[in-house]
Amino acid sequence: MLKIENLHATVAEKPILKGLSLTIKAGEIHAIMGPNGAGKSTLAYVLGGRPGYEVTEGSVTYAGQDLLALEPHERAAAGLFLGFQYPVEIPGVSGVQFLREALNAQRKANALPPLSGGDFLKLAREKAALLGMDMDMLKRPVNVGFSGGEKKRAEMVQMGILNPSLAILDETDSGLDIDALRIVGDGINAIMRAPDKAVLLITHYQRLLDYVRPDFVHVLADGRITRSGGPELALELEREGYVEVAA
Repeated sequence: MLKIENLHATVAEKPILKGLSLTIKAGEIHAIMGPNGAGKSTLAYVLGGRPGYEVTEGSVTYAGQDLLALEPHERAAAGLFLGFQYPVEIPGVSGVQFLREALNAQRKANALPPLSGGDFLKLAREKAALLGMDMDMLKRPVNVGFSGGEKKRAEMVQMGILNPSLAILDETDSGLDIDALRIVGDGINAIMRAPDKAVLLITHYQRLLDYVRPDFVHVLADGRITRSGGPELALELEREGYVEVAA
């Protein structure tokens, strides 16, 4: 589903990714762990198409397409979802309005008819219930006044509604307490654990992996993947730290 080969990228002319390669097949969940400044968020932003992140070498193929040749909205329409470490607030735009417009824009790009207001609300209620979120929260301006945990739950509701094929989740566990962590983990499993979907889960800590068990864990250090293994690698990182394991 996703094949990254020898990816190099810079931010403000500073090299961040330095030859990263990774292959993710449909049905797989991959976790990337690493110290601050290793390039984890840069990888997520490059895949999502964020401006200011320049690819200088390498290739990324997604579902048979050259991902780097697509604009961000085209990547989204093709089934890619990027979950942010710090979801943004959008004053004046209700969550329901935002999500309906986003979903129908994607449906239009894929030659599908728009969902009616009633059908969309039914879908939104279903996905909100899955994440333990009251629909009244989605009627408020996007993320405005939300706690960190509420923002992450709202983002998972967004993922459920958009129903991507590939989810790239950048430190989804950031700011979550124990209960919210379990709810978000269960939501990721319910939405994305399927034979035709895949997840790239970026995290600092092993705790989220107690709920979302990955097929593979990778250590990202100094802009490249230095070690890969199964879920037990995350436990080793917790015990030994990045310096010992990534070397």
